[in-house]
Amino acid sequence: MPIRVYNTLTKRKEVFEPFDRDLVRMYTCGPTVYNHFHIGNARAFVVFDMVRRYLRYRGYRVRYVQNFTDVDDKLIRRAAEEKTTVLALANRYIEAYFEDADALGIERADVHPRVTEHIPAILEMIGTLIKKGYAYTVGSDVYFDTSTDPAYGKLSGQDLDALVAGARVEVDERKRHPLDFALWKGAKEGEIAWDSPWGKGRPGWHIECSAMSRVYLGDTIDIHAGGQDLIFPHHENEIAQSECATGRPFVRYWLHNGYIQLDDVKMSKSLGNIVTVRELRNRFRPRAIRLYLLSAHYRNPLNFSVEQLEQAERGLERIEACLRDLDDFLGAAGAPRSGVPEEGGKSAVEAAGGAGAWEGPGEVVAVHDKWVTAMDDDFNTADALGALFEGVRLANQAVRERDPLLAAAWRDWIGHHAQWMGLVADRAEGEMTDPEIEELIARRAAARRQKDWETADRIRAQLLEMGIIVEDTPHGVRWRRKGAQR
Repeated sequence: MPIRVYNTLTKRKEVFEPFDRDLVRMYTCGPTVYNHFHIGNARAFVVFDMVRRYLRYRGYRVRYVQNFTDVDDKLIRRAAEEKTTVLALANRYIEAYFEDADALGIERADVHPRVTEHIPAILEMIGTLIKKGYAYTVGSDVYFDTSTDPAYGKLSGQDLDALVAGARVEVDERKRHPLDFALWKGAKEGEIAWDSPWGKGRPGWHIECSAMSRVYLGDTIDIHAGGQDLIFPHHENEIAQSECATGRPFVRYWLHNGYIQLDDVKMSKSLGNIVTVRELRNRFRPRAIRLYLLSAHYRNPLNFSVEQLEQAERGLERIEACLRDLDDFLGAAGAPRSGVPEEGGKSAVEAAGGAGAWEGPGEVVAVHDKWVTAMDDDFNTADALGALFEGVRLANQAVRERDPLLAAAWRDWIGHHAQWMGLVADRAEGEMTDPEIEELIARRAAARRQKDWETADRIRAQLLEMGIIVEDTPHGVRWRRKGAQR
């Protein structure tokens, strides 16, 4: 079965066929690093991390690029408020991004380019657009002339008049057309700036991604991904400037995730209704947050609620408890304890003879086929999770019925696929790592300070179930693993 993806450009599902047979070139818009990223941002980062993982699962090599926007108006304003430099502010929040992203199981990109490190490539592309007649200068500013691109508007599917009427556009009387957008912004006093043929200044937002994706992925890339809110103007403008500069198609498949909503209203910084991942990590396990973000199809809206995150916590605990029970049963039955298979080694998928295949008892293969069918259908993680939890239910039944062969098959399948979805880390025998234990203990301490005894007791019980003994002493909280010396 081929993978089918919904292409925003064509407004339909298409069979996925990369430009090179086994190599996927993929670019995802990363954060503007002036604050901690919020749960709405996290949805894009987690969803497209999952897409990357699944493409690898199906046998593709993936070259994955995710940028950092480390200079723009928001960074300049925030740096001025904090009396620091733009670069110092960006460095701080890039480090914070990696802390939160690592906790959510988001794998590092092959390249994380920063705008400030790619000014020469940006200047070169702007110069090409001016030379070809697609851009014009006004003082030290440079604008893209949208009227010179007859295909402008093809991603959002609207004509120019509709776009002007329905979009927020940068008001500037010097522009030839309301939709023309800045490629280079002349420097204002006190702002960070670079030299250019048109005067000191800094890049416009849209040109940055076009230039950086070209540096690392070439003129034409297979997948460009991001949030639905980026379709216009950001991605529309990327297409225009990239294709006019190179004369070649820019992106084969455009993927966009839906909004996260709070009380059925889009979550956004401008509305002031955001919740950061940093805040949520004080209350919920990061992998549970990931499970929540994958619980709906990525193109559908997802409503934010504490209840859904609590449900995700319970779901994650079900997976982990199932894997522990399988190992305990198989250990008692004399079978080897395997833990989670490593991605770097020969997986059961490869051993079975091909990407997406699986060998084993009929009921395991049937659930596996449901999982693959769901993921092949435009990366439907909601149905894939349904298959995973069906496997958990059947695995628990195998333990109750004392069937070691079936239990061993389920242990391998659940462990392997929970890892591929980023829901469990790659560790021997599924043990929690020390940082994960410390994070749970910190959440328990925060709950105790707030007199939320129910949450504190639940976390303590969860740790105990995982073999972690927590002791409250006059000198603070101490913990140890069962069987370890005091």
